Amino acid sequence: MAYHSTHIDSGLGRSLHTVFGALRSFFASIGTALMVSSSYNARAQMVQALQAKSDAELAALNIKREEIVHHVFRDLYYV
Repeated sequence: MAYHSTHIDSGLGRSLHTVFGALRSFFASIGTALMVSSSYNARAQMVQALQAKSDAELAALNIKREEIVHHVFRDLYYV
């Protein structure tokens, strides 16, 4: 027995799928960039807050002034 389909694919469905996929990828990239930017902004503010502290306050936190950046970004890299 043979099957015959009368469906004709005009390509519109594939092109819409491609366009929506590109838009979804574009907005996902923007969202990722905003999240990363927000994270780094919070870390930069923490660095500034620690730099504003006195040496005695930093000593109470067991942080040396030259190690502030290492302390704030310690989970991202190892030096």
